[in-house]
Amino acid sequence: MVDYQGLLQAGSPLRPAAETPVRRWIGTGAWRRLLILAALAAVWEIAARIVGSPLLLPGFLTTLAAFGQGLASGELPLRTLASLQVLVAGYAIGVVAAAILAGLATASRLGAELLATLTAMFNPLPAIALLPIALLWFGLGTPSLLFVIVHSVLWPLALATHSGFRAVPRPLAMVGQNLGLGGVAYVVRILVPAAFPAILAGLKIGWAFAWRTLIAAELVFGVSSRSGGLGWFIYVNRNQLETANVFAGLLAIILIGLLVESLLFRTLSRLTVERWGTQNP
Repeated sequence: MVDYQGLLQAGSPLRPAAETPVRRWIGTGAWRRLLILAALAAVWEIAARIVGSPLLLPGFLTTLAAFGQGLASGELPLRTLASLQVLVAGYAIGVVAAAILAGLATASRLGAELLATLTAMFNPLPAIALLPIALLWFGLGTPSLLFVIVHSVLWPLALATHSGFRAVPRPLAMVGQNLGLGGVAYVVRILVPAAFPAILAGLKIGWAFAWRTLIAAELVFGVSSRSGGLGWFIYVNRNQLETANVFAGLLAIILIGLLVESLLFRTLSRLTVERWGTQNP
């Protein structure tokens, strides 16, 4: 018989290779994302050189230089921070409101009909269309931005959460009931873990909608030149025909989106649905 234990102890090729940081990084597929980003940057630079007009389409390197200047001057970080503060506040309010609506929809038929009616009415309504009403009700400032952000987050997240709750297998729900779980404990310990893939998808959709809505709202009425965010930064530079700075602002928006997806949502997915076995890694 072959002494497999001895072979492993002797350093045989049967021994699994030790996991190194490089192997771990390769396993995550991060190198593929970096390769795609590098290819897109190259296409951007080539397209800009073909157009031959920095006013119409600055190249990637020119935009990168403007981005670096914006960081060095402190204006770009200041605008980014202003946008993220409003975004986080509006997103948090939208998440809480969506959780309440989804909970009511799960608890009673009246709540389910309420959620179905409200989402049918307001989910197709673009948040940007509510800007005139926000201006009338709240004036020019942060409350108007919060209003449209909450609208953009609330309905898709509430709908995704309720759909996830309804998709929980009935035997699993009955197990929770047989264990005597009810009310908040039943929702937190049974429904939320089982429905978390749908909830996570709703969180991602809500984040994307909120980010787009905020930038669009700032482009329209960006509050003021002192407290405006990235949308206002893009608007001002567009009026001054500083196209490289406009693209630098767009690059900042893209980078923030990539960071949130890679650091926040991927980590959340790894710590929840992948660990719980409710979704393949």
